[in-house]
Amino acid sequence: MSAPDPTMTEIGRGIELGQSGERERARRLFTDLWEAIGPAGDALHRCALAHSMADVQDDVREELLWDLRALEAADLITDERARQAGVPSPVAAFYPSLHLNLGEAYRKLGDLDRARDHLARGQAAADELGDDGYGKMIKGGLGRLADRLAPE
Repeated sequence: MSAPDPTMTEIGRGIELGQSGERERARRLFTDLWEAIGPAGDALHRCALAHSMADVQDDVREELLWDLRALEAADLITDERARQAGVPSPVAAFYPSLHLNLGEAYRKLGDLDRARDHLARGQAAADELGDDGYGKMIKGGLGRLADRLAPE
């Protein structure tokens, strides 16, 4: 078994801060990590960090910016790199959540065409998710987004 990835450990710490309501502390931690990683740093780190940073934004435009960074970085990650960092799922399983978040951000901004595009992309990738709690959560989120985007 390989040693824990210190950057992923720090990202996990930031996620915990955000989930416990300490969004500002999480943003500061993520900002420091982002500066250390750099725009050309490890794609897995950039993806995980940007995906997590989006979740602690108060402005939906900032949330969208971080979600787009996460998607861009995901396209550069190999399954082997993910395994090295202890990620048990293939990179393809990242996409349903990434597209769900992008679809929701575009919906909040009123760009329903882009929201529907990302919803469709997330739904198309959902078969990559496991039948575990995480997979059910993301599939449920896609279902709720579909409901919010359904014509009235």
